Amino acid sequence: MNYIFISPHFPYIFENFAVHLKEKGVNVLGIADESYDSLSPRLKSSLTEYYKVDNLENYEEVLRACGYFTHKYGKIDRVESHNEYWLSLDARIRTDFNVFGYKSCDMDKIQKKSGMKEVFRSCGIPVAKGRVFTSYDDALSLIAELNYPVCIKPNEGVGASDTYKIRNKEELDHFFSIKVSHIEYIMEEFIDGAIVTYDGLADKEGNIVFDCCLKYDRPVIEIAHLDTDMYYYVPRDIEEDLKDYGCQCVKAFDIRERFFHIEFFRKSDDQSLMALELNCRLPGGNTPEMWNYANDFDIYREYANVVVDQHFSSTIERPYFCCYVSRKSFRNYTFTEEQIKDRYSEQIMSIESIPGIFSQIMGDVGFILRTPERAEMDHIISEIWQEN
Repeated sequence: MNYIFISPHFPYIFENFAVHLKEKGVNVLGIADESYDSLSPRLKSSLTEYYKVDNLENYEEVLRACGYFTHKYGKIDRVESHNEYWLSLDARIRTDFNVFGYKSCDMDKIQKKSGMKEVFRSCGIPVAKGRVFTSYDDALSLIAELNYPVCIKPNEGVGASDTYKIRNKEELDHFFSIKVSHIEYIMEEFIDGAIVTYDGLADKEGNIVFDCCLKYDRPVIEIAHLDTDMYYYVPRDIEEDLKDYGCQCVKAFDIRERFFHIEFFRKSDDQSLMALELNCRLPGGNTPEMWNYANDFDIYREYANVVVDQHFSSTIERPYFCCYVSRKSFRNYTFTEEQIKDRYSEQIMSIESIPGIFSQIMGDVGFILRTPERAEMDHIISEIWQEN
C-alpha cells in the first residue's frame, strides 16, 4: 500500500501514524515544505521517502511530488494529512489521482458551515437559524429575523478564529470595520448552551469502529474573547441522544476510513441537542493522546489496523475520565507545575507547553490527567486553578 502523508511532522503527535503504518508494511510517502533534516529521527525512519516542496500551498509543486511517487512506487492508495487546513489539498490530490476518499466535489458539505447545515437538516437534526450574508444591509435584515445576540463566523473556517458575538448595532458596525473583505461569513442565532462532541473513527464501509465524546466547561468563543482558563474532558459514557445524532451524521456525511469530530450544543433551557458543525478529522490538541489514556489503547496503531486490515482490535471499556486543563502564564497560581505533578503523580499523565499559535485557547501550559471518578477529576482541576 502506498500512503501519501501530507505534512506528517505537524503536529508532532501525527508522526505516530507514520510509525504504525510502517509497522503494517505500508509505504509512507511524506510531502511537506519542511526541510528533511528538521524532521525527527523517529519520523524519518518511518517514511519510505520524503519529498520537500517549497510551498505546500503551490499545487503544481505538490502535483509533481505525487507524480514522482506514482512513477516510482505505483498507484497511490491513500492520501491524508489528518489536518483540517489541508482538507481541500488532500481532496484535490485524491481527485486527480483517483484515490479512495473525499474528492473536491465533496468539500462544500464538509468544509462550509452552510453546506453542513443542509446535511444536518436532511437528517432531521436541529441547527441554529441563520445563513450566509452578503452586505451590511443584508446583515441588518437577517438580524431583524434572528434578533440580538447573533454569532458571526467564517462560512469556511477552523475553531473560534475570526468569530464574533454581536449584541448590538455598534458591535455590528465594528465587525464590518474589521472584517476580512474576501471571506464569506455566516450569521446564526446565538445559542445558550454547552458544547459537546461526538468523536471517533469509521472504517472503509462507514462502520463506526471507535467512538467517544468530549465535554467543555465553556464555549471556545468565550475562552478566546475573555482570555480565560479552560478544561475539556473525555467522559466514560456517551449520552444516548448524542450517540444517535452522531451516528446519523456519520452516515449522512458518508464518513469512511477517517476520523470525525462532530460538534453540538446542549441547550441550557431544555437540554436538547442542536448541531453546530462537522470536522472530518481528529479533534485538536492532544485529544488523541487523551483517547489513549482514557481507554488504555493506541489510537494510532488502531488507525493503521483499520487502513490495512479493516479491523479495529481493541476492546473499548472506557475505564477513565481523561481531562485537559489549561493554565495562562499571567495568572498567579498557588501550586507550581512540579507541585501539582508531585501531589497527583498517579493521575497526571503529562504536562505540555503549548505553542503560541494555540495558547489563546489551549493556554500556555496544559495538564492531562485521568481518574476513574468524576469527583476526583473536579478536585484536581480546582487545585490546578487555585490562585493566591
